[in-house]
Amino acid sequence: MNLKNKVLGEFGTTVFEVMSRLALEHNSINLGQGFPDGVGPKNVLEKAANSLYSSPNQYPPMMGVPELRKAVAGHNKRFYGIDVDWETETMISTGATEGLAACFFGLLNPGDEVVLIEPLYDCYLPIIKRAGGIPKMVTIRPPDWSLDPEQLRAAFSAKTKLLLLNTPQNPASKVYNLEELKLIAGLVREFDAIAICDEVYEHMVFDGNEHISLMTLPGMRDRTIRISSAGKTFSLTGWKVGYLTGSHELIKAIAKAHQFLVFTTAPNLQRAVAFGLNQDDDYFENLNSEMNAKRDKLANSLSEIAGFNPVACEGSYFLFVDIADTGFGGTDIDFCKYITTKAGVTAVPVSAFYQSNAPKNFIRFCFAKKDSILDEAASRLAAHFG
Repeated sequence: MNLKNKVLGEFGTTVFEVMSRLALEHNSINLGQGFPDGVGPKNVLEKAANSLYSSPNQYPPMMGVPELRKAVAGHNKRFYGIDVDWETETMISTGATEGLAACFFGLLNPGDEVVLIEPLYDCYLPIIKRAGGIPKMVTIRPPDWSLDPEQLRAAFSAKTKLLLLNTPQNPASKVYNLEELKLIAGLVREFDAIAICDEVYEHMVFDGNEHISLMTLPGMRDRTIRISSAGKTFSLTGWKVGYLTGSHELIKAIAKAHQFLVFTTAPNLQRAVAFGLNQDDDYFENLNSEMNAKRDKLANSLSEIAGFNPVACEGSYFLFVDIADTGFGGTDIDFCKYITTKAGVTAVPVSAFYQSNAPKNFIRFCFAKKDSILDEAASRLAAHFG
């Protein structure tokens, strides 16, 4: 008896899990897995704790508690000038990943094509394929991450149903500029497709770059779903609270899948996230400046180590490093295993985020860690490669 689903069975254990297990085994500093190591904002935590006792703990509404849906609508207006009807154009998901899954299961039919830009966050392909979608890949590469207009156009066809855009992009740390977004939006409109926009790192954009939501471009308001995440915005990845914004017709179709995936999300966490989204701009500005400083700390430290060449990070909390000049003879996977076991620092190989013709000389670090951890990691690498 074959116990595996024939689609999901083709995917192995994620590279994050593999490297994290190795890090634990060798007592290595894990800068591979992408999550902060702090406890999160104290006032948001207190709101979640108090809401356990001050509010019902039974099933909340399937689409999300009104407080959070109103806060999501207000967040869209405040940061992007998007007018949203919270009752018909928002939905709360159990993390952004479940929101993505609901989009794919709710919108795709077998044989529909989906345009994706790699390197990819690892959940995209398994869910799209399980939903019956056919991936059409467009590739960008470090260090400049340039988007080829001809390659992008070639990925579209009469069968294109969705385009998936992740900006700021994990793991590339690329922030798509206005000209690139106009190109993407033009093709989505031309081929009468729908854009699914993973914007979970929206409040981590550096060096004068600007996060522009594709939804704000002409003709995109009613053919775009915008997804974000409390896990990233409030450094609370374990909470798994995501939020979707889109036209009534799109949200209605996505909710058909959401109701059978998880139905709803913990009510006290939803109320705490609503409180968080309603905070003054200072919170979001401080988050951005804090992550910017951590990026600079790690990039500057690594650039002083022979053979380590950090790549520009425009957004998110991931830093690419070119290891070609280290003289290491193996692949990026071999290098990540090597530094885990020999130097006591763990990264993830960038080739794991590509489907074919992956670059073999780049690794990725997560810098959303305590400064002392970043300093110790850099010290260990410097001692080993010094």
